Amino acid sequence: MGRQDLDTGASAAQMRRFEERLIADADALERMLEMDVFEKGIRRMGLEQEFFLIDENGRPAPRAMEILEDLKSDGTIYQTELALFNVEIALPPREFTGDCFTVVQNDLRKHVGAVRRAAHRHGVNIVAIGILPTLGWEHLTLDYMTPKPRYRALNDRVTAMRKGEFRIHIRGTDTLHATHDNVLLEAFNTSFQLHLQVEPEEFARVYNAMQVATGLSVAASGNSPLLLGHRLWEETRIALFRQSVDTRTDHELRRGSRPRVFFGDRWVKGGILELVRDDVSRFRVVLPVDDDAPRPGQVLDEGGIPKLTSLALHNGTIYRWNRPCYGVADGVPHLRIENRPMPAGPTAADSMANAALLYGLTLGLVEEYGDVGEKMAFHDCKANFYNAASNGLRAALHWLDGQTHAADELILMALPLAAKGLSSAGVDEGDINRLLDLIGERVSSGRTGSRWMIDGFNRLRSVVPQDEALQGITRDYLERQLTGRPVHTWEPTQMPDRNRRRTAYMKVSQVMSTDLITVQEEDTVTLAEAMMRWERIRHIPVENGDGELVGMFELSDVVTAMRKGGGEEGMKIGEIMHANPPTVTPDTPTLDAIKLMRDEKLSALPVVTGTKLAGILTDSDFLVVAARLLE
Repeated sequence: MGRQDLDTGASAAQMRRFEERLIADADALERMLEMDVFEKGIRRMGLEQEFFLIDENGRPAPRAMEILEDLKSDGTIYQTELALFNVEIALPPREFTGDCFTVVQNDLRKHVGAVRRAAHRHGVNIVAIGILPTLGWEHLTLDYMTPKPRYRALNDRVTAMRKGEFRIHIRGTDTLHATHDNVLLEAFNTSFQLHLQVEPEEFARVYNAMQVATGLSVAASGNSPLLLGHRLWEETRIALFRQSVDTRTDHELRRGSRPRVFFGDRWVKGGILELVRDDVSRFRVVLPVDDDAPRPGQVLDEGGIPKLTSLALHNGTIYRWNRPCYGVADGVPHLRIENRPMPAGPTAADSMANAALLYGLTLGLVEEYGDVGEKMAFHDCKANFYNAASNGLRAALHWLDGQTHAADELILMALPLAAKGLSSAGVDEGDINRLLDLIGERVSSGRTGSRWMIDGFNRLRSVVPQDEALQGITRDYLERQLTGRPVHTWEPTQMPDRNRRRTAYMKVSQVMSTDLITVQEEDTVTLAEAMMRWERIRHIPVENGDGELVGMFELSDVVTAMRKGGGEEGMKIGEIMHANPPTVTPDTPTLDAIKLMRDEKLSALPVVTGTKLAGILTDSDFLVVAARLLE
């Protein structure tokens, strides 16, 4: 996905040429495996750390381009992401042995410090968190997309393939059900991606072991519980990412076609080539590019090593949670596995402990069991992954002993196996003990980043409006992250800073009510009167069957209907409602909405997105805001 020269309007001929290059790359990979040219005898680790950029109120700040320009980034260490409120640090690989974890952790801290200092020069900060709590629907316009050709090409092609809106449905404590028309929801996820270099002969065993290890690692590392004000999964990123770039049409969904974001369907038996062929066969090309480089077969014939750029580009649009990767460093090809499910944050210490758990369990499983596919059914491994993402440490997970265990108990039970795996790679005992002890303490306390956020949100939400609670949590999270102390030692979140309270009420979206009672034009006045009496409300929006606002019905209209005998004759709401009422949007400044209500002598104001009803503002809402600001 590092290519910039991508055509958003590729022709059918370009598609065919790219498909041919893709097959040529896959064939070249097969030849290289037969020729035994891949690097061996060394294991390396690498990582990518993504961040959100936030302003002083904890809200997304679209300043990535200025910050990267300030860093004079050439795209090797500091990189852009899909949205302007994201940046990424990609660390160079390190040999996986000795004090590698200490070295990488210090390296990460150094580069995080550089990005944070650059961000401060532009009046913003950075925070490592799986999903930023203060993200809203207003941050999903293409104005927030990073202005680079590959991102626009990705959006245009994926939305064209989808042939309709993206549907988001995630059920947790709350339920989020929504549609959206672009891929920017993908940018609501930030991750801590881990790479492990492997040899061709061991690829299948290590890959399968990492699939098993991933479930336990996700259960221990949840840091993404809140999305658009909804309490969802412990690691909501897993559900959101899958749905945010789902290119399947309705027909393909009914047929059961595989999504582009997926865990897998079976154990790997034949090595990396099995996965490559499967992905080329099952997934349509998203981003073709004309490549004038010599054919990979020709490069091999001449004694060179091809880059397989077409295969790399296609692979970058298929999001296996454990993704096979091919690379060339200093003219030598290598294979690696990229683990993608870990969330960003909460701290560098937490992230490195998560890495130690994943790597240690992966290598420990290979040492102990060889091919884990002979010990566990794949559907149990897959179920572990989604159960862990949904329920975290409270999940029920299957294990190689044929039993089902509570996730927290299983992780503690598996720590010696992780230590064995790290030790087999020559990792220093000090690093092993430091990092796995941190995992043990976190799991024993039950205090992941997700638990810290949910406990704080529930506490604050009982006494302050939602946006104020979300901003308060985000600011407290950053404050504790800056201490560097692991999340299980963090103090509970505090009441929001009163001096910053106004920022939670600046836009209509932060004040409006979305738990709406509505009626339709054909409903009777009698029904509306009963609803208003039972709910003690004075206004009811009137919408059509498509959710479009068509009018407002008020308490005074009931009196009018009674005078006309509407209660007895079944008068319809459409006969006396106020058609085409004044409206505002979620992005309207709150002060503008207040002025409109005052000028028009309104006690209620519908909020619309396009023509669809999104919420309602009443004078009672402003009384609540005033009371909060005057406290």
